Amino acid sequence: MPDSAIVKYLVKLRFEVDGVVEKADMIGAIFGQTEGLFGPEMNLNELQKSWKVGRIEINLESKNDRTYGEILIPMSTDVSTAALIAAAVESVDKVGPCSARVELVTIEDVRASRRKQIVDRAKDIMKEWGSRTASEGENLLKDVQDSTKRARVVSYGVENLPAGPGVYTSDMVYIVEGRADVILFLRAGIENVVAVEGTSIPQSVIDLGRKKRLIAVLDGDRGGDLIEKELDQVVKVERVLRAPHGKEVEDLTPVEVLQLLRGEAPQRSSRPERAERPERAERHERPERMEEPPRREYREHRQRAPEPEPVTIQVPEPLGSRIKEIFPSLNGTLEAVLLDEPLAEKGRFPISELVQKVDANSGAKFIIFDGIITQRLVDAAAKANVTGIIGHRVGDIRNLPETLSVATFRDLGLE
Repeated sequence: MPDSAIVKYLVKLRFEVDGVVEKADMIGAIFGQTEGLFGPEMNLNELQKSWKVGRIEINLESKNDRTYGEILIPMSTDVSTAALIAAAVESVDKVGPCSARVELVTIEDVRASRRKQIVDRAKDIMKEWGSRTASEGENLLKDVQDSTKRARVVSYGVENLPAGPGVYTSDMVYIVEGRADVILFLRAGIENVVAVEGTSIPQSVIDLGRKKRLIAVLDGDRGGDLIEKELDQVVKVERVLRAPHGKEVEDLTPVEVLQLLRGEAPQRSSRPERAERPERAERHERPERMEEPPRREYREHRQRAPEPEPVTIQVPEPLGSRIKEIFPSLNGTLEAVLLDEPLAEKGRFPISELVQKVDANSGAKFIIFDGIITQRLVDAAAKANVTGIIGHRVGDIRNLPETLSVATFRDLGLE
C-alpha cells in the first residue's frame, strides 16, 4: 500500500467464493474481469503505473469448501473514480471455475486519520494549557462544554420507565412511547422526557401530570392513536404532537425532533388543545362529576383487562448467549446488528438504515437492534429470508409470517 500521505480513499469490499481459492486467483479475477471495461486509461494496471491505485490487498480464509474474505484497494483519485472502480470490482462473478459474489463495504476517506491526529494533538494542547492556567474564564468554559455532553438514560418511578435526568428537575416533561424515543430526545439535547413503554399509561406518569406540565410526542400510527386516547382519559396533557403519518418518532433525526417541538415540521393532525373543546368547558362547570373516582374506576378497568402480550419466541440457547454478548455494546446506541446462520456478525449500522440494509444483505438470519419491531421491518425481513428479530419491544404487528419470529430483550432477562 502506498504511503498514507498519497492515499485519499480506501475501497473495502468483501467476497464469497463457492470453492477454495488462493489470493493469486482472486487478484487474477479482479484484473482480468475489469480489464477493458472503461477504456485503457481506467484499467487497474494503468492506474497503478500512474500511482493512482496502490497495491491491492486480499485477506481470505477457507471454510466448508467456501472462501470468504475482503479486498482493500487504496486510491489517490477523486471519489467518483473510486466509486467506478468499486463498482467494476463488484461485477466479478467468477474466480477460476468457481462462482463468486463481491460486495462493496465502504469507501473510507483515509485523510480522516490525519484529521484525527490533528484533533488528538489539539486535545493535548488543551490539557497542557489547562494544567498551567486556572481562572474564572476556564471554569465558565468547562460549564459550557459540560452542557454539550449527552446525558444517559435513567429510570423513573416504580415501573423503572426510561427517562432523561431532566424529568426530576424540569417543570415541563415530554411524554414519548419508548426507550428509543428517549435516546433520540437526549441526542437532541432534551433531557426532560419519559417513556410510557406501552399503550397503558403507568401510574408514575399519571402522578407526574399532577405536579408538572406534560406534552405528549407520539408516533403517527395506530399505536400513537391508542396512547393519545388513553392519555386523554387518565392524565392532563397540555399538548399532543404527532410524527408525520405512518412514521414513528424514533425514525426522526434530532433536528426533525426540534422542528416538531417548535411546530416547524409537518405532523399528523391531532386533537385540539383541551381548553378549546366545548365538552371540556362543560365538565369544568360541573366539577363534582369529574373528580377522582371516575379515574380510579377507569384504572381498575384497565387492570381487569390488561393489554394482550405480543407473540414472541423461546430464543434458542446459542442465539440467546450471542445476544447477551452483543447487548451491552448495543443498548442505547440506536444501532442494529445482523447475524448469519452460524451467528457471526455480518454488519452493524444505525437503525435508520436497517430496512435498506436488510434488503441488501443476503445471508442475514437474525436482526438484533436497539429499537421497536414494526410491521415495516417485519415485511422487509421476511423478504430477505430473516428468521428472527430481537428488539426492545414489539409494535403494532398485524401480519407476522410463519417463517419469522420476534422476541424482546426482556424475554431474555436483559431489561
